[in-house]
Amino acid sequence: MTNLSVTERILGGLWGAVVGDALGVPVEFQSREQLRQNPVQDMRGYGTYHQPAGTWSNDSSLMLCTVESLEDGFDTGRLGMLFVRWLNQDHWTPWQEVFDVGGTTRQAINRLSQGVEPEQAGLIDENSNGNGSLMRILPRALRYFDSPVEALLDHAHRASALTHRHVRSQMACGFYCAMVSALLKGADTDEAYLQAIRATKPVYERPSYSGELPAFSRIFSGSIPSLSEFGIRSSGYVIDTLESSIWCLCNTENYEDAVLRAVNLGEDTLPQRL
Repeated sequence: MTNLSVTERILGGLWGAVVGDALGVPVEFQSREQLRQNPVQDMRGYGTYHQPAGTWSNDSSLMLCTVESLEDGFDTGRLGMLFVRWLNQDHWTPWQEVFDVGGTTRQAINRLSQGVEPEQAGLIDENSNGNGSLMRILPRALRYFDSPVEALLDHAHRASALTHRHVRSQMACGFYCAMVSALLKGADTDEAYLQAIRATKPVYERPSYSGELPAFSRIFSGSIPSLSEFGIRSSGYVIDTLESSIWCLCNTENYEDAVLRAVNLGEDTLPQRL
């Protein structure tokens, strides 16, 4: 691997997320069996949403809103304003068209547009644990990767809360950010996973989080890389998405293989690159 600067790796992570997203758009919701018969090997057009090849989804649009919001530091008010602009004015969309908006995300952004405080806008019921906030959290991890772990987790939790306020979604975002932090500091993929466990588990064993530990049992066991493909679920549930992203990363050697493996797992096929 060539020696890349932190800036180059950050830009590569952002571009990689958008490219991976666009790879998955045409085949979203196809089953794993369907994709075994006709696997994605390159950029395709049309398909599920009848969009041209290279079209990214709402996940990348909201990720790019998150990048823009960080120009002036951590400001969830500005982030919420940009989310509203995306939904209502097609901000950061590839073709001036919003499509594939999750119900939880739409309801939360509508609450933002009605004046609800940003960090109170997200839905908090257990059924609102889709992967929407996880899919856009990467810029927070990249911006604050060298912060103390509790500050990094706080940034992740607060950013998630705009749309996904349930503590499980916040914790998934926090774990993801801790793993990205370890990667940017030079850890290899397996070690970054283990470092994220060591960094986050003491925080998430506290009473305000510990009730959610059963949902993270496989992640905190350190076993995700050793699972077979049949043990990996690829639905839009936030835990499934976090587990599958770790599994794809730790079982491949390069970006291309990782992102194609993620897409070809099927179901919710839009990968968020670690």
